[in-house]
Amino acid sequence: MAHHQILIVGGGAAGLTTAARLRRLRPQLEIAVLEPSADHDYQPGWTLVGAGVFSLAETRRAEVDLIPEGVRWIQAAAVAFDPDAATVTTSSGDTLSYDLLVVATGIKLCWDRIKGLPEALGRDGITSNYARELLPYTWETLQAHRGGPAIFTFPQTPIKCAGAPQKIMYLADDVFRRSPGVAERSQVIYATATPGLFAIPTFVEPLKQVVARRGIQTRFQHTLKEVRAASKEAVFEVKEGESSREEVLPFAMLHVTPPMAAPDVVAQSPLAVAGPGGWVDVDKFTTQHVRYPNVFSLGDVSSLPNSKTAAAVRGQAPVLVANLLAYLDGQPLTARYDGYACCPLITGYGRTIMAEFNYEAQPVPSFPLDPTKERWSMWMVKKNLLPWLYWNRMLKGLDHERRFVPGVVQS
Repeated sequence: MAHHQILIVGGGAAGLTTAARLRRLRPQLEIAVLEPSADHDYQPGWTLVGAGVFSLAETRRAEVDLIPEGVRWIQAAAVAFDPDAATVTTSSGDTLSYDLLVVATGIKLCWDRIKGLPEALGRDGITSNYARELLPYTWETLQAHRGGPAIFTFPQTPIKCAGAPQKIMYLADDVFRRSPGVAERSQVIYATATPGLFAIPTFVEPLKQVVARRGIQTRFQHTLKEVRAASKEAVFEVKEGESSREEVLPFAMLHVTPPMAAPDVVAQSPLAVAGPGGWVDVDKFTTQHVRYPNVFSLGDVSSLPNSKTAAAVRGQAPVLVANLLAYLDGQPLTARYDGYACCPLITGYGRTIMAEFNYEAQPVPSFPLDPTKERWSMWMVKKNLLPWLYWNRMLKGLDHERRFVPGVVQS
């Protein structure tokens, strides 16, 4: 049985950022990252791939080039967690033991929860920017659209980047307007399981203005339950108070955001929170597991009750690292995560609302500008600055929110 001082399960944004920051602050630590994928995706860029701004290759790099120096990469997946024994079983049949565990496995896309969807994806105008292999088809579909209903959905569950379903919708509307007559023959529909446009009140009004300006139809409390590809119909369960009804909407194009949950290996383990989702059950301020003190978690798989975005990881990772090191040193866990998250709400080509907020749903802008305004400058931040920061700062353990990590020497 191989033993590691710190075992990080997951080599995505959360896992690599944590590993890099740990190595930067405490180079003598022995760290291993358990990650099966040979490639690493910059998923915040996928909306722009689906909208023809980025190529898929621009959002992908080899995992081996991103593993921090001195960190061991174990190219396998976790298939079982036993936190009582402090072990993880891997897909290669090995059992790894650890002193401290960081769970950063990411999220599971539950396509099969929507009847008829898995077999329909990638044809007949049915697509999703949440699947890497479908991104080119999204762009192809936008360009080929010649009229009729274009539906964009949002599920009942927490998802990666809650603004993404709207972002591609606004960009699609721009694409339709570029071709003579297409916009006039189209009906853009936002069908969401939520009761409103966005969970943070400050940004709801500006989004309402965008929707009104574009003539987009909103259908709230609409949960996609079935896709009938042959007849090009989307079946929704519509919540009305304590009751619900079925509504069938025809479509020419359908962009689906699938329900999401923690991966089965996490959801079926003792690490999971009771209830739906199966997220790793951590304290929302310290990122430490509520029952297993030598376990921490961050990113999409954690129970941290805020947006599941790379920007949230930027706030979470310094807190986790500070508290993990404090735990290792036998000291109190004093670092606190305030729920910082950021969602660059793309409202069209060249326009973005930079929505930054915390657990209290309060705006916490990084720029001395009104954060509710659509701005070309914020589009440039989203398109050019944030990818650079991701590859060159965040994944190297350099990019962090200083205010979240009291008492820790910053790099």
